[in-house]
Amino acid sequence: MLYDVNIDGKNYRLDLNQADGRWSCRLDGRELEVDAVLARPDVLSLRIGNLAYEIKLERVANDLHLWVGSTRFAAEVRDPRSLRGRARAGDDHGPRKIVAPMPGKVVRLMVREGNEVEAGAGVAVVEAMKMQNEIKSPKKGTVQKILISEGATVNAGDVLAIVE
Repeated sequence: MLYDVNIDGKNYRLDLNQADGRWSCRLDGRELEVDAVLARPDVLSLRIGNLAYEIKLERVANDLHLWVGSTRFAAEVRDPRSLRGRARAGDDHGPRKIVAPMPGKVVRLMVREGNEVEAGAGVAVVEAMKMQNEIKSPKKGTVQKILISEGATVNAGDVLAIVE
C-alpha cells in the first residue's frame, strides 16, 4: 500500500506491505527493515533496524499527532488511491496542484506556463531509480504556474505545477 505522509511539514512516500507476518517497507524509495506490533489501541511498538520506538497516536479535532517518547509530531497520512478516486468523482473547478509522486530528477518539461492541457496529458518527466515516469495533468485546463525546471531534484509531494 502506498501512502503520502507529512510529518511536521515534510513529505514522505511510504510503501508498506505485509506478507507471511513480516513487513516490507520502502520510505522515499529506500528499503527499511521494519517490525511493527500494535501494543494497545493507538500505541505502536516499532523496530527500525536495531532501534526500537513506542509511537502513540493522538487525535485532536481534525488533527493527528504522533508522540515518539516525549516529542510530538504533527502528522497527515493520505492514501493516493483514495485521492485519485475522489478526484475523478469530484468536480474539476479551481486550480489543481500537480505533485511529484516520488523523489527524483526532472528530466523533461512537456508544457509551458499558459499552455492548454487535457486531463491525463503529460506535464513533466521525473526520473527515479533509472526509470522515467511521466507526470500527468489531473484535469483539463491551463497551466497556470510551473514550479520546477529541467534538472531540478524533487521530493515526493513537491508541487511541480498548477493547472487551472
